[in-house]
Amino acid sequence: MVLRLLEEGRQVDEILFCDTGLEYPQMYEHLEKLERYIGRPITRLKAPYTFEQYFYEYQAKGDATLVTNRGLSWPSHACRWCTGRLKTHVMAKYLRELKKQYQLVQYVGIAADEAHRCKDLHYPLVEWGMTEADCLNYCYARGFDWGGLYKIFRRVSCWCCPLQPISELRKLRTHCPDLWQRLLYMDAHTWQPFRRDYTAQQLEKRFALEEERAAQGLPNKGRAFYAALHKRLEECP
Repeated sequence: MVLRLLEEGRQVDEILFCDTGLEYPQMYEHLEKLERYIGRPITRLKAPYTFEQYFYEYQAKGDATLVTNRGLSWPSHACRWCTGRLKTHVMAKYLRELKKQYQLVQYVGIAADEAHRCKDLHYPLVEWGMTEADCLNYCYARGFDWGGLYKIFRRVSCWCCPLQPISELRKLRTHCPDLWQRLLYMDAHTWQPFRRDYTAQQLEKRFALEEERAAQGLPNKGRAFYAALHKRLEECP
């Protein structure tokens, strides 16, 4: 979106990026590359506390569960605290200050195949009819490839998000073993399990079992696989 806005000569006074601190390393490299390419800085916004501080230490009031357990622990479908505390609240506060001095026109990079997410702002990609695939090809043609992230993952957001599909977590373990080890450590040092269906350690055991069965030429689906998985998890919960 930024590239095409600038190429078309549209007015862009400031480019904002909410940094959760949990982007893939390649994404931070991409931001620096983009700054060099367009010849202007990108404003990085951050919450008053890091994800780790919220995760391990933050003491909430009014919720019995959070009062008796230290830190907010993993986000969930029912409580996506990360989105609010690390992104939307931070962005809203920054924009409120700008609105005291300026009349704002806010561009948001939602693609045409997610137009249902549009509200009352400005969505150039929807205006241009550019899908996510169109956007990737547009960027690839200009030398931006995010270090190959979009060749591996379907979506690229916070690497430790517990709401991503198991298929994406399997790729994280395979392609980013250092990040996977960090995730295992985090899950072992907090009070809420990583997911409702699996802890991170249970996922590690599942993926290891899948590798073993694949090497033996056995399928990783069906009744036999889940029986073997249940047995493995019972042996080492």
